[in-house]
Amino acid sequence: MTDSPAPTDPPVCSARGCRAPAVWALRWNNPRLHDPDRRKTWLACAEHRSTLGDFLTARSFLREVEPLPGSLRSWGE
Repeated sequence: MTDSPAPTDPPVCSARGCRAPAVWALRWNNPRLHDPDRRKTWLACAEHRSTLGDFLTARSFLREVEPLPGSLRSWGE
């Protein structure tokens, strides 16, 4: 038995311990490790969007924040 989500499960927030549905995509990169065009993605629920974004911003990693395609937020919740 594995803990990985089934392909049909909705994406969840990347914050530690949070299982809420993700509605934001925080795209980032570490310029010391990644090419400038490479983007990694953390997913965030409405509650954790700012704390995850603040963490990335403090390290100058955050590049863009977008509504997660297919989430309620991208439909104008």
